[in-house]
Amino acid sequence: MHMENLQDLLKEDLKDVYNAENQIVKALPKMIKTATNGELKRAMEAHLAETKEQVTRLEQVMEMLGMPARGKTCKAMQGIIEEGKEVMSEDADDDVMDAALIGAAQKVEHYEIATYGTLCTYAELLGLKEAKRLLGQTLEEEKKTDQLLTDLAESVINLEAADTEQ
Repeated sequence: MHMENLQDLLKEDLKDVYNAENQIVKALPKMIKTATNGELKRAMEAHLAETKEQVTRLEQVMEMLGMPARGKTCKAMQGIIEEGKEVMSEDADDDVMDAALIGAAQKVEHYEIATYGTLCTYAELLGLKEAKRLLGQTLEEEKKTDQLLTDLAESVINLEAADTEQ
């Protein structure tokens, strides 16, 4: 596709992140099943429900822009998810696997934070206030999820994984 302006770029990036979010919806159940820490499982289950809402929000933004709710393959997310699958196939103690799952999930969150931050900037520059509000809501949710994962890692899971070494 030839992009002539920032709105064209916004539309292309929306298709990309729409696909990324749908990849996450498919990948999270396996991560939830693999996790053993109850708090981590609950956090991932909550984020799965939240991600489904984020997909709906993206559909609303796409509709506002007069475009179909259709994605284009997000190769970055494909790679991040593939790396997560490799981690889950490793032979690891439960605590170590939970720490690895947090690392994999945070790679996803950081990609999403970067993407939604960019989309919010585009929407603001284009005067798309409602689109910016919806995208900003998702951006804040991604930041909160990232912080929750950090808190879980630093307060419990990484400490338990460190104890398995001794």
